[in-house]
Amino acid sequence: MLGDDAELTAAVLRAQDGDEEAFRAVYRAVHPRLLGYVRTLVGEPDTEDVASEAWLQIARDLERFTGDADRFRGWAARIARNRALDHIRMRGRRPAVGGDESELISHAAASDTADEAMEALGTGRTMALIAQLPQDQAEAVVLRVVVGLDAKSAAQTLGKRPGAVRTAAHRGLKRLAELLGADGPPGDVTQDVEELGAVPSQRAPERGVTQSRARTQKDM
Repeated sequence: MLGDDAELTAAVLRAQDGDEEAFRAVYRAVHPRLLGYVRTLVGEPDTEDVASEAWLQIARDLERFTGDADRFRGWAARIARNRALDHIRMRGRRPAVGGDESELISHAAASDTADEAMEALGTGRTMALIAQLPQDQAEAVVLRVVVGLDAKSAAQTLGKRPGAVRTAAHRGLKRLAELLGADGPPGDVTQDVEELGAVPSQRAPERGVTQSRARTQKDM
């Protein structure tokens, strides 16, 4: 696993030059958290298929990417989200979308309720709890806490304003704390939410094979 953003940035650059070991390192660093995000969008049964489709496009389009590690995570998350929404449309289902959180920006509390919620949640139950959140809040929480995007990158992924994403994440974390408070003793919500991305390590795809497979896919 790559240890920091500088290492991930360097690995992305090497992967763009055709270094397959670097591509596998990028995959191992980003995939678990990306998988957690996809899971919040499409549900457990379809998560692996949608994530695989996302990585096909990431491999295919990698040479055109420009930016550092944070931009790469945001770029990969946008691809994953588009593949997930395509999958939902194809299945004739829609994500459960809450109200437009942009209306709530002016009502954000002065104190950092999100940080307070981070101190209030227990571990091991967050997946089920996040599924109970409105889709906008669920996505904001996972992008900020699990994928590790800042508000600007998360907003670009969702096509919203940074303030709207901050508010959605703030409200989602507060609601998670309330849900857990009704369900059991409090604990460390940071660890709890990050468990969404703590899936077993997947074997990284060979980049050459992945690109070959990508050519057989419908243009994404």
